[in-house]
Amino acid sequence: MQILDGRRPENLHFRWSADLKPALRLQDGETFHLIAPDSSTWQLTADSTTEDLGKIDAERLDGAVGPVFVEGAEPGDLLRVDVVDLKIGFWGWSAIISDFGFLKNRFQQRLVIWDIDGGYATTRGDFLKGVRVPVSPFFGVMGVAPADGSYGMIPPQYFGGNMDNKLHVKGSSVFLPVSRKGAMLSVSDPHASQGDGEICGTAIEVTAEADLRLSVVKGRTIPFPRSLSPPFNRGEVFSAYGIGRNLECAASAAVENAIKMLSEMGFSMDEAYVLCSVAGDMRVSEIVDEPNIVVTMAIPAEVVGGRRPWPY
Repeated sequence: MQILDGRRPENLHFRWSADLKPALRLQDGETFHLIAPDSSTWQLTADSTTEDLGKIDAERLDGAVGPVFVEGAEPGDLLRVDVVDLKIGFWGWSAIISDFGFLKNRFQQRLVIWDIDGGYATTRGDFLKGVRVPVSPFFGVMGVAPADGSYGMIPPQYFGGNMDNKLHVKGSSVFLPVSRKGAMLSVSDPHASQGDGEICGTAIEVTAEADLRLSVVKGRTIPFPRSLSPPFNRGEVFSAYGIGRNLECAASAAVENAIKMLSEMGFSMDEAYVLCSVAGDMRVSEIVDEPNIVVTMAIPAEVVGGRRPWPY
């Protein structure tokens, strides 16, 4: 199995660009091993303090590992990313960054260090004393190359990127629309746990190692990413995403994507619309990565009578 090591600077990038060179080449259906930094890109340690938070180079935040060129992937295809295995480090961090987050410029900066053990994260000292957060690791950044241009790392885009969608756990499959030859996948920003929205601007940020399998789905594409997630509190979940400049645009795009997904199962457009209303969960997956918002429309698999959408 090939290894892509995010500890090596040549395997990191800090812009989404159509012109990046591959850090790794894979065959269709091949699995590789990924070593991924936390969202500070190795700038913080388990002994860091709030004072260290102020020394972070913002240009190095959310450094992505990649890109990975997948043989056979062409514009108009989909790239399927299967999270085969995912293991995180023994510590993590969260932060209040005064000029970032949903309630920016209201709280003072603070760095919080978490110890991770036995499936839970706990803080040190008196801050959040007695709190035990269940660990459910996932990758916050997962995206392919844009069709053209160059973009910052933080705002999510139609090609994925910093979606911070907590459904991307071990056992999930994420589908990304291919815009460039080879797809050029990049992954990073592992989280031990996060609530929908990532309200203060950070999750429990960790380092991680993972095995990812990349497969090309030929012949069709989608406007925004989709995913298939393993059982949560409502069982297996099909999800369609919408990404937009405001909540209404992102929500509308997520519903349209979900209706199209349900129509691929054989439902009429009217039936799909009603199903979204009576059984779908609309989730604000990411609201702080300005200027774009990620909304997810999640459909429990149990309600559709065993039907599966293309290309699941």
